[in-house]
Amino acid sequence: MPLVKLVGWVLFAAVSCITAEFIVGFSAMHAGWFPTFATALIFLLLGMIAGFPPAATALLVGFVAAGGPAFADGGYDLKAGWYLRGWGQYPDFDLEGRREQIISAAVGMLTGLVVVVLSHNAYFSRGLFPPVDRVYAATIQSVVEPSMAGFLFAWAIPGAVLQMVGGARRQLGVLFATGLLLFNPAAGWLVLAGLLLRATWIRISGEDIETAMSIFGAGCIAGGALADFAGSVVNSHVKTSPGNR
Repeated sequence: MPLVKLVGWVLFAAVSCITAEFIVGFSAMHAGWFPTFATALIFLLLGMIAGFPPAATALLVGFVAAGGPAFADGGYDLKAGWYLRGWGQYPDFDLEGRREQIISAAVGMLTGLVVVVLSHNAYFSRGLFPPVDRVYAATIQSVVEPSMAGFLFAWAIPGAVLQMVGGARRQLGVLFATGLLLFNPAAGWLVLAGLLLRATWIRISGEDIETAMSIFGAGCIAGGALADFAGSVVNSHVKTSPGNR
């Protein structure tokens, strides 16, 4: 890129990342969802309109998408610490707790960096990319194929309408887009079953059951994550065993 456009890209990327962090953090605070991919897609489209080349827009969307979850997750962590340390009743204890949380977050970030460096080839070589990566690639490809841009903007309309109807607390547009990105239709049916169970449970037990449902949901998420990890380890071991080579 020419020097002027390069400087413009750097400024645009910086403002986009900061703005996306606040959007994602606001949504996470209200709805518990991180609309990172949808937010990054907005700034990707703006970058394309600004005329940045495909490689620059690809780097832009990765940079913007990486900042949102970190900001929102950091807010979650600090808020959880605020609850656990007594809602600020003990200022010195709360300040020390925040400091320890920041140190823990830094250690986690460095650990994650090492894990990515050591394991990314194993994922990339098998084509294990998140579905949204293909959405970003198709969006950038629309610069080369203008006919695709019409479809992108046409489908942006129902997504925007759903988002406006649901409001910040429901994030319907984000949920709809997320559902379309899932390859396994069973996941959608499970979500519907979970919503039905939630509505039934609240109707029977009342609003006081919210805390118990949150704990139950957290346990299901933890169990699902452990099961996925164990399954991946077993499958990887089976595939690399001498008998299957």
